[in-house]
Amino acid sequence: MHAMNRSPVLIDLALQGGGSHGAFTWGVLERLLEESWLRIAAISGTSAGAMNAAVLADGWLQGGAEGARNALDAYWQRVSHAAAFSPLQRSPLDHLMGRWSLDTSPAYVAMDLISRLYSPYDLNPSGFNPLRRILAESIDFERLDRSPILLFITATSVRTGRGRIFRNGEITPDVLLASACLPTMFAAIEIDGEAYWDGGYAGNPTITPLVRETDAHDTILVQINPPERTEVPRTATEILNRLNEISFNSSLMKELRMIALLRQVADPGKGEGARWAQMRTHRIRSDMLADFGASSKLNGEWEFVSMLRNEGRRAASEFLDNSADDLGKHSTADLDALLAEC
Repeated sequence: MHAMNRSPVLIDLALQGGGSHGAFTWGVLERLLEESWLRIAAISGTSAGAMNAAVLADGWLQGGAEGARNALDAYWQRVSHAAAFSPLQRSPLDHLMGRWSLDTSPAYVAMDLISRLYSPYDLNPSGFNPLRRILAESIDFERLDRSPILLFITATSVRTGRGRIFRNGEITPDVLLASACLPTMFAAIEIDGEAYWDGGYAGNPTITPLVRETDAHDTILVQINPPERTEVPRTATEILNRLNEISFNSSLMKELRMIALLRQVADPGKGEGARWAQMRTHRIRSDMLADFGASSKLNGEWEFVSMLRNEGRRAASEFLDNSADDLGKHSTADLDALLAEC
């Protein structure tokens, strides 16, 4: 692929959340940032997607695409280093079987059971979260407002159940932690007197501001939550995991369905209707992620996140090989077909 022969294409990115599976998105971003003809206008992110988005936007201020790649690499190294000291480690059986899940980890099993009896307000009243320090080390929040890349970070209001979108100048460590706040693990994060939980309940990620507030017409969705499972879950853990997957995908699917309908009725010739009618959608995903259980989202081992990054790079390269010529021209992920999957 020869970037010098390509006209620049302005793109938006929509990044799903999923704990350490966000390392897949890291790999996708790293690969896309190598293509100078791709110009990122805005990123909408939730949970791990929000972390990746903010780190990239801040890194861009330090040195363009290379600065963004370096910032993402440093962030994930910090995450992995912190995970090395966590009690949540794979058991000898998981190592022996070559599994990346924590399903037989004594600490994970204990945490899973205790979280069904006690709330995080009982178990972690101080609200300690190791990600707070990592974010402070990885992002200069005071300058995010100067980034040329627009950010839209979603968190869910506990009181109303509606999503709130935070933009560059509003983003703080608390906003990112709120976007990733699983209510069984962490107490709700209070921002401006309002309590927030994980943004995935309201938008994973939110697409609408990418259509209404940016100049790009191409949106690339990086999807890391499997929309389908071939087997029916039978254990209590499997059932809860699948319920979470369905919950975190449903908000996205509802929004995409709304967008599909708006595109059908929008006036393509003027005003806001033209924005909806001109929207082009693309998707980068991997079947590999469906092989990992939900507990693996808490596995921050460097070997694991590196493997996910490499898979993200591979998936992004495959997308570019197949669809680079379509960017700026027409969609490669037909919304009707995408919605039929879910």
